[in-house]
Amino acid sequence: MTGYPGLIVPVDHIEPVPRRIRALLNGQVVLDTTAARYVWEWQNYPQYYIPLADLDPRYLVDEEHTQRLRRGTARTFGLRAGSESRPGSVRVFGDDALPGLSGLARLDWAALDGWFEEDEQVFVHPRDPYSRVDAIRSTRRVRIELDGVVLAESASPVLVFETGLPTRYYLNRTELNYEYLTPSDTQSECPYKGVTSAYWSVQTPVGHYADLAWAYDFPTRQLLPIAGLVAFYNEKLDIFVDGELEARPQTHFS
Repeated sequence: MTGYPGLIVPVDHIEPVPRRIRALLNGQVVLDTTAARYVWEWQNYPQYYIPLADLDPRYLVDEEHTQRLRRGTARTFGLRAGSESRPGSVRVFGDDALPGLSGLARLDWAALDGWFEEDEQVFVHPRDPYSRVDAIRSTRRVRIELDGVVLAESASPVLVFETGLPTRYYLNRTELNYEYLTPSDTQSECPYKGVTSAYWSVQTPVGHYADLAWAYDFPTRQLLPIAGLVAFYNEKLDIFVDGELEARPQTHFS
């Protein structure tokens, strides 16, 4: 039992995607569809599966090879747009696939330069339609510690509640103890929040800990309350909320 809501969608669950989905490679629209499917390959989030008819054939390279996968037999294709080539990045499922997958293509997310829901770019993976992500202002007192050193303390945090993840506490930058924080060049992406603008590592008298805190200066419009604020990984340090130490969760997503 965790202290936050768990994930409830089973693996191999399939649902229609009610949004227009497009993806780009080397500036070219490789796919454009309003008939995509969500497929939960694992419980944390779905992938898009695209009707083969909605992939532009000019960018498909038939590799004349089939694979026997857990969800059925798939024919493999590469993608090529100008000078950019992505071999083995598309698998099109045949008639023996799980119900609802025949004729659908599963594209490697990283093989494309950008994915879009309607006209908004989506990062990392599709947004789970069954997940909520809410950023809520609070007056709960939050203290962040590591090795007995206070890294930050706030009485006006913004709490981010995301299905399947522990509560993240976003604090004002003026409430951080920069004596122990070192800027990092790390950058990460989140399908719900966007692209991080900063990371910090922590140096205490005990040791060095890489990339424990991050910020989104320009988050997605849904998460605007966290703009410019800083959060720490609950999993790697001690967080006290109203004086009570929270148990460290096992997950590790920003």
